[in-house]
Amino acid sequence: MMKTSFKTGLSFGLTSGVITTLGLMVGLHSGTHSRTVVIGGIVTIAIADAMSDALGIHVSEESKNSGPPRQIWEATVATFVAKFVIAMTFVIPVVTRPLDQAIVISVIWGLLLLAVLSFFVARAQAIPPWKVIGEHLLIALSVVVITYAVGNWVQGLVEAK
Repeated sequence: MMKTSFKTGLSFGLTSGVITTLGLMVGLHSGTHSRTVVIGGIVTIAIADAMSDALGIHVSEESKNSGPPRQIWEATVATFVAKFVIAMTFVIPVVTRPLDQAIVISVIWGLLLLAVLSFFVARAQAIPPWKVIGEHLLIALSVVVITYAVGNWVQGLVEAK
């Protein structure tokens, strides 16, 4: 059985890693169509946002005043590692495939990761998995659609000048 501190960090890091990275990738792709920009964005998210999320979990866990410092640091490190590793997996299709295909592959990969995590969360809570999976995938797809629209909007602003 996995320690609660690791569960906290891994589940938060995986979820944030998928949703943040997909949103950034889709938005940057629709706005620039540049492989270099998309890869730069992924690596930036993998480092900066992983550190930010890890610190956020750290402060959140400290503010609860429940549990020893070791558990707080376990959640902090697990969050950073999960977010960093998950975000970096999205570099692989961008480097190995044409950019349009890489974005589609990345969306499928991200949704698969969220669905698997959601399944295990639902099972642990003894609730129907389809409800949890559907809710989480709907949120992720909303982020993808919104960031795609924002990327197109920004590209239109830039081209209008």
